[in-house]
Amino acid sequence: AKTFKPKKNIPEDSHQYALLKNAHATLGSGNLRLAVQLPNGEDLNEWLAVNTVDFFNQINMLYGTITEYCTPKDCPVMSAGPKYEYLWADGATVKKPIKCSAPEYIDYLMTWVQSQLDDETLFPSKIGVPFPRGFDLVVKTILKRLFRVYAHTYHSHYDNIVRLREDPHLNTSFKHFIYFVQEFGLVEKKELAPMQELIDRLTAQPASRGPSGDADAPPAAAPAPAEPAS
Repeated sequence: AKTFKPKKNIPEDSHQYALLKNAHATLGSGNLRLAVQLPNGEDLNEWLAVNTVDFFNQINMLYGTITEYCTPKDCPVMSAGPKYEYLWADGATVKKPIKCSAPEYIDYLMTWVQSQLDDETLFPSKIGVPFPRGFDLVVKTILKRLFRVYAHTYHSHYDNIVRLREDPHLNTSFKHFIYFVQEFGLVEKKELAPMQELIDRLTAQPASRGPSGDADAPPAAAPAPAEPAS
C-alpha cells in the first residue's frame, strides 16, 4: 500500500515486535478497549513506543491515500474545520511558529515524527537499552501532533476517503487512537476539541470495531480560536 513517508519497521527479532503482533491479534478480536490496555507484566514505555510507531504507520498509510487531494491550492492552511488552524514549529529547525499549507505542515510533522522514532536515544530498539527519562512526554508530543492529521483528514477530506472506500479503515484507526490516548492520558482534552463530537459518538458506542468502522460522517467544528503547534 502507498504510504506518505517510508513505513517505520520494528525488528522482527525484538520483544517490541512480539508485543505489536500480540496487540494486532487482540485488535483482530474486535475489542478496542481491551486492545489498548497494558498487557500483564509488560513495560509501560515499551507499550507506548510500540503503539506510537503503529499509529505513525497507520496515519502514514491513510494520509498517503489522499495526498493528491491535499494540495497547497486546495488546503492553503493546516486546519481542522473553520475554527482551528495550526502553525508549525518543532523547537529546533523551526523555532518560531510558521503558517503553511496543510501538505507542507503534514510533511514537516511526519518528517519530524520519523526523526524521533529513528532516534535510538529516544526509541531504543535493542534489548536492554533503557528508555530515556521523561519518555512519556516525548510520546505525548508525538501523539498530539499525529492527532492533527486525523482531524484535518476528517474535516477536509472525508468525502475523498469515502470515495476511496477507506472510511472503515479511517474510523477504526481513529477510534483505536482515541481509546489508546484516553487509556493513558496522553492527549489533553483541549487538543481533541476539533473532533470532540465524533469522539463522543465513537466512545459512547460499544468498544467493538463494528462492520463499517462505527462512524459515518465527520463532525462540525466546535467554536474555538486558532492554535499554533507546540
